[in-house]
Amino acid sequence: MYQAFLIKYAEIGLKGNNRSYFEDCLVKQIRYSLHQVGDSFQVRKEPGRIFVECPEGYDYDDTVEAISRVFGVSEYCPVEICKSTEWNDILDACRSFVERNVPDKNTTFKVFCKRGDKNYPKESPEICADVGEYLINCFPELKVDVREPKLHFTVEVRGRVYIYTNAYPGPGGMPVGCNGKAMLLLSGGIDSPVAGYMIAKRGVYIDATYFHAPPYTSERALQKVIDLARIVSRYTGPIHLNVVNFTDIQMFIYDRCPHDELTILMRRYMMRIAERIATQYDCLGLVTGESIGQVASQTMQSLNTTNAVCTLPVYRPLIAFDKEDIVAISKKIGTYETSILPYEDCCTIYVAKHPVTKPIIKAMEKSEKLLADKIDEMIETALNTRQVIRIMPE
Repeated sequence: MYQAFLIKYAEIGLKGNNRSYFEDCLVKQIRYSLHQVGDSFQVRKEPGRIFVECPEGYDYDDTVEAISRVFGVSEYCPVEICKSTEWNDILDACRSFVERNVPDKNTTFKVFCKRGDKNYPKESPEICADVGEYLINCFPELKVDVREPKLHFTVEVRGRVYIYTNAYPGPGGMPVGCNGKAMLLLSGGIDSPVAGYMIAKRGVYIDATYFHAPPYTSERALQKVIDLARIVSRYTGPIHLNVVNFTDIQMFIYDRCPHDELTILMRRYMMRIAERIATQYDCLGLVTGESIGQVASQTMQSLNTTNAVCTLPVYRPLIAFDKEDIVAISKKIGTYETSILPYEDCCTIYVAKHPVTKPIIKAMEKSEKLLADKIDEMIETALNTRQVIRIMPE
């Protein structure tokens, strides 16, 4: 059982005088994620490194899963901690580490050393040479290969001495919360949960808005979105899911406006409502799962027409992704199987047979005048009757 994990980061290291702020955000997110595993983990930072010290009897697999979901982690290494910085104790710990963690000793290796404590009497090349010689004497099957070793044996000398051989990739990105907050327009499809994951990977905390249209969309469709939000929250942290009843607005548009404009008009009112909710949560933008040209409402002209009603910026993390790229990410993060469940949301009903693909803003504004007598009141009703569900990661 490893006693600790060494957490490495990449992009955070380029932040100059602001690096400490981003490190603190990363420490906070690691602590939050590990809190779901247990309360006794100690997370602390040193220059260029973060260490997670584990309690006795901790669950290794659950701990690895928790760390591997934290944005900002580029690599994590299970490590053993030497009982002291005395040279003989370091050698004993190296031998013990190989005995326990390298089952096939008929392999090649190379010793690496990172000497964070510059006052330590041995310098890095000397530590590498002496540890390598000692391990060969202890395990004659081991062979040194300085060019392409199969085993990277690393000794880090800091206030304490850490030993590890494996470095596993983390999700990368930036820790959630270090770059503000945005409102995700979440549907039951494949794209929007991936968009939420992608924007959170850049350090953005998200809440979400879902447009529900009962009885045309079922309670199973709502539960599907709740389940998707819960999966995404494993990476992003808690999400406030705002469920807006959109039925009356959608039917009102359907009854009064040209049907080929229905999708664009519906999207424009969704964006207006989502922006109103976003301002209540101090969000700095809206997030959608749109990709250029994927459907009629996602042509350049359609996106421009939708954007025209917004004052907040609209972020589209998937804007240049192919569908195959989006599906691959959805499978990776675990949302795909839920997204393909056959429960329709309001975006998939009342779709025109031949929707407009190159809408003109002035034409949309003209159609919206047909709704002017009631639409503002209906929007207020939708906002005031929305349901807010706090989604917590499992």
